Amino acid sequence: MKKLILVYALLIIAQICYAQTITTFILVRHAEKAAEGGSDPELKPEGVKRAESLTALFEKTDVTAVYSTDFKRTRNTVAPLAAAKGLTLNTYSSMKTADLEKLVAAHAGGTMVISGHSNTIPDIANALVGEKKFAQFADKDYGNILIISVTAVGKDAKVVWLRY
Repeated sequence: MKKLILVYALLIIAQICYAQTITTFILVRHAEKAAEGGSDPELKPEGVKRAESLTALFEKTDVTAVYSTDFKRTRNTVAPLAAAKGLTLNTYSSMKTADLEKLVAAHAGGTMVISGHSNTIPDIANALVGEKKFAQFADKDYGNILIISVTAVGKDAKVVWLRY
């Protein structure tokens, strides 16, 4: 009987140790931006359409938070999604490893959408997977979506790379 209790206790401990929470990041570059507007342009009409298609794409996805840099093009890319989900659009200025670790802790088990730029989205993805795997997107390339699920930043990352 003691052996049976010991085996049962070890099974419970193993289950607790190996049950890991998976947090998902959906990373998108801002949609097509207008040529005019200086360093903070609006979206082009096709960019507005892309933002709408992003909202439709994730209509059935349980999104728990939406983040964007504080530029019109990034905010306007994910603002329709945030509104459709009834979420506040959070702004960020940095997404270094420590910032991402805070997001994993704050939204453990959830799904976050992060809107950024051609150079920042690959950097965030690299931090999440723990290696330099993603290069900067081409200036005219607006259709990448990186879905990265992690148990911890830089650990056990699973990546799905989509085009929309």
